[in-house]
Amino acid sequence: MLLDTNILVRHLTGEPADQATRASTFLRDATSLELPALIVAELVYVLESVNEQTRPQVAALVRAVLAHPPVHAAEEPALLRAIELYETARVHFAEGYLAAIAEQRDGLVASFDRDLDRIGSVTRVEP
Repeated sequence: MLLDTNILVRHLTGEPADQATRASTFLRDATSLELPALIVAELVYVLESVNEQTRPQVAALVRAVLAHPPVHAAEEPALLRAIELYETARVHFAEGYLAAIAEQRDGLVASFDRDLDRIGSVTRVEP
């Protein structure tokens, strides 16, 4: 079963209370949940922008979600690396994810975003 962002947000924030309780119970009782990378990106955005969590808080929450036994993310190593770069290199999660994928390949990212230059393991190619 695919897992949507709103279940995770309700569980992690406790709001609104009724949905949070239902989300937490669902996550506790689940046996297998697939977590797409896009949902992780949306989770980071919502926690940071809407819920005003700090980068370390967001990173810890995402790591906790990925460590929850019923949750399976096909690209877990890249997602964990992306959240590390988001937290430590202070890049947007999407740039961290691109860099994590690039590290697994040729190390090149075509982008105008100079924030990627803070990640020494990739080379930004500007058209």
